[in-house]
Amino acid sequence: MAKSLPKRQKIQDVDNVIVVASGKGGVGKSTTSVNLAIALSNIDKNHSVGLLDVDVFGPSIPKMMNLQEKPQLDKNPVVWRGPMVMSAVQRLLLRTSWGALDYLILDLPPGTGDTQLSISQLIEVNGAVIVSTPQDIALIDARKGAEMFQKVGIPVLGLVQNMSVFQCPKCGHKEHIFGENGVAKMAEDIGVEILGDVPLDQRIRIGSDEGQPVTLEGLSSPQAAAYLKIAENVKRKLEVKKMKPN
Repeated sequence: MAKSLPKRQKIQDVDNVIVVASGKGGVGKSTTSVNLAIALSNIDKNHSVGLLDVDVFGPSIPKMMNLQEKPQLDKNPVVWRGPMVMSAVQRLLLRTSWGALDYLILDLPPGTGDTQLSISQLIEVNGAVIVSTPQDIALIDARKGAEMFQKVGIPVLGLVQNMSVFQCPKCGHKEHIFGENGVAKMAEDIGVEILGDVPLDQRIRIGSDEGQPVTLEGLSSPQAAAYLKIAENVKRKLEVKKMKPN
């Protein structure tokens, strides 16, 4: 007789757990995680938002958030097998005193590996945000990621089309470097919506590299406004989901 999976655990005092995922690395998943977390906290100053980097092998959040206290082994690679990684992630998720949070954003590693599957089975996740560029090769893996979450019963809140267009700062000409509307077509195919488009913009890249995400400076700039739209759509989707009967 096959063993049934253990019941997913709710993280204490956390209302909404959101995973941010991508099929491939380098498509802007961590940048999206950081700016989504900040934008959610700015929508309502009474909201408390947590952010956890669960990419054990290649964490980016500490640098992007300009965290000063560095780990003692920050230059050494993590050489762990899957069970060791998941043991560490499980402790971070369930043994951390998060306090009362309205949202906890989990920045997942790219792909559809052990970490994604284990988190899906381990904890109650309210929804997944999938990040991709419009490039065909990125969309192939993004689709696999979205369908994986759907298969394990985690709602896909929507897709983020990152690096959607480059606008020349001097002449204003727009160029779709990675293709146009690829994410929109995929969203239609799998029955989810696009949460927002983020341009290929130097200020977003500089902000991430310098530990000053564009949303930290307010939400009035065009770059920050793109993340504000994503945050508002995520908030709306979660509210609608809670209103629906089980």
